[in-house]
Amino acid sequence: MIDFFLYDDVEDTQTRYVSFVGEHGRYDLAIIQTGRYFGKSLVLNTQSSRFGIIGSDDLEEPGYIAHILDYDDDQAAEVESFLSEVIV
Repeated sequence: MIDFFLYDDVEDTQTRYVSFVGEHGRYDLAIIQTGRYFGKSLVLNTQSSRFGIIGSDDLEEPGYIAHILDYDDDQAAEVESFLSEVIV
């Protein structure tokens, strides 16, 4: 039995599904924009089932995308390049 909810909200979101191929691999992402994460986007790597809440400031953190989305450094650089055009 559930004693209490911390929150239980329903919100309209904008979701973008994108798949692309770079020099170092194929990438399948879902990018969910919502008001919940202070302007950041929820980015899902649908190949590894890893996700992160990512904003433009996170794209500047060395190694963050590689760690949070489970990519090697070369793959992460390709995904960062794409996300820097999509996430503002």
